[in-house]
Amino acid sequence: MTNHLELSLVIPVYNEQDNLRKLMQEIDSALEPINVPYEVIFVDDGSKDSSLTVLKDISSAYPKARYISFAENRGQSAAFCAGFDEARAPRVATMDADLQNDPADLPGMLNLYNEGHTMTIGWRQKRKDVWIKRIGSKIANAIRNRLTNETVQDTGCSLKIMDTDMVRSIPRFNGMHRFLPTLMKMQGASVAEMKVNHRPRYEGESKYGTLDRAIAGGYDLLGVRWLLGRHFSYSVKERSGDE
Repeated sequence: MTNHLELSLVIPVYNEQDNLRKLMQEIDSALEPINVPYEVIFVDDGSKDSSLTVLKDISSAYPKARYISFAENRGQSAAFCAGFDEARAPRVATMDADLQNDPADLPGMLNLYNEGHTMTIGWRQKRKDVWIKRIGSKIANAIRNRLTNETVQDTGCSLKIMDTDMVRSIPRFNGMHRFLPTLMKMQGASVAEMKVNHRPRYEGESKYGTLDRAIAGGYDLLGVRWLLGRHFSYSVKERSGDE
């Protein structure tokens, strides 16, 4: 990792050409005043629009921004993991590219992280999505918490800050981004939540329907429940050469 960087911001991108420039401007406005050395890693997940062209322009205009581009669409979990692997700072933040997450919340989440946690996550208490998406998310979150023994208010919020080495160690699979708090706790993470702003989508459209999310999430939940039941940890009492 590069010592002078303190935060790597990872942002998956899929057909978000109209939101990217404003997003980068908002990130810059939020983080520059607090003097936190940071980088932004955009991961183009095989976009069909002009997102990649826009990302090239952004990386030229902002030295702190760079991008990687997949040869084909691989999904949000793969995009997050590619960004984690590219990160050069000890802390990694995640957010969506659709402008519904507010970069202005990043300083507060960093302050909470610095209180001694290894993961801070956003809680979209007042979501600005359509009603069926809000209800579906609440039901899914309740079921997810019940089966994984969690108490997280909003595990689906992409706005998160995590220890980079720790998040690189979690199991990787399609849909893993929906279970990051649980997977991080399996690595020993201390998780804290913060209420964050949530905004309506102004440009583009949601990439996943409510039914798609429910089917995929239910399938993944069974796998995570199995992981929890089979997970183990250990501590070393002593080893040869310690004398």
